[in-house]
Amino acid sequence: MTANLNLILASTSRYRRELLERLGYPFETKASSVDETPLEGETPERLAKARAVAKDNPGSVVIGSDQVCALGGKALGKPHNYEGAVRQLTEMQGNTLVFHTAVCVIGADGNEQTCVSDTRIEMRALSAKAIAAYVRREEPYDCAGSAKIEKLGIALMKSVSSDDPTSLIGLPLMRVTDMLLKAGIEVIDGLGE
Repeated sequence: MTANLNLILASTSRYRRELLERLGYPFETKASSVDETPLEGETPERLAKARAVAKDNPGSVVIGSDQVCALGGKALGKPHNYEGAVRQLTEMQGNTLVFHTAVCVIGADGNEQTCVSDTRIEMRALSAKAIAAYVRREEPYDCAGSAKIEKLGIALMKSVSSDDPTSLIGLPLMRVTDMLLKAGIEVIDGLGE
């Protein structure tokens, strides 16, 4: 295992932190000073967080990630409260959503790798009672699209299609592993051979 490279997750998201912990490579998390307020029509490819943290931590490998949930071309952000979550889930029911999860890995040498992993979700048709019960139980206020697949949100979904099962939670680990290998970090000794 490559132990001499410092790895930083440029995010304070507990979901991304928990996902990256699965790889078992030591890392630290650092918030960037970048304003993350979504812009009209913005895609998740805006990865200024990783660039800002890399600039402040030369010689480190930095991972940044952003996610946008799209319904019919309209971006759905985090609902922030009960009313917002109910509104989003009501609009989403019975429809197909696409979650675009962008990742940027900046190597210790400054080289940048980026990718976007898409996850398509077909939502079930839900009653207002079911939506309200889900939102009260899960309080998904910090999740784009108001649904946590890793918890009860799985029951809201009819089907999920993705090239990386962790992408929907916020960090596509299979792609991140490839990018880390190229940046000189092996999460399992001999993986890059």
